Amino acid sequence: MSGNSKVKMGEQDRKLIRLLQEELPLVSNPYEELGRRVGLSESEVLQRVSAWVDSGVIRRFGATVRHQRVGYSYNSMVVWKVTDPEAADRAGEIFAGFAEVTHCYRRPQFEGWPYTLYTMVHSTSEQGIGQTLEKMKQASGLQEHRGLLSVKEWKKTSMKYFSEQEGQ
Repeated sequence: MSGNSKVKMGEQDRKLIRLLQEELPLVSNPYEELGRRVGLSESEVLQRVSAWVDSGVIRRFGATVRHQRVGYSYNSMVVWKVTDPEAADRAGEIFAGFAEVTHCYRRPQFEGWPYTLYTMVHSTSEQGIGQTLEKMKQASGLQEHRGLLSVKEWKKTSMKYFSEQEGQ
């Protein structure tokens, strides 16, 4: 299925996705429990989830680690000046391969702001951020960038789709 294809979802699918966006129940059969909550069997839940993974609707499952609590308290949004879209794509693929980079995306250029490639870099120290940036520059050949070191975080959550307030 191409990235632009849409998957039709009924209300039962939306309910299941709402539950999958939260923490899994701490029970021996969490998918059976999720199914019970939306009126599906465990195998039906697993079939739907598998189909969503295969179609790209669900990209991945993973644990959410609170990076500050495990020592990664230095974060910097690093913006890179890349005027050629193909060069930006190449650099984006390189940067996405760095374990220290959690977000990497391209945005349009705006008047007075020549930066089009954005990366979020994490480390246990400010020095570590600098070392990662040096490796990123060497790997990509890009030089012109600005680092916007995080000072305080008020909110960081994943997007919630099909919320209870949907349509209000």
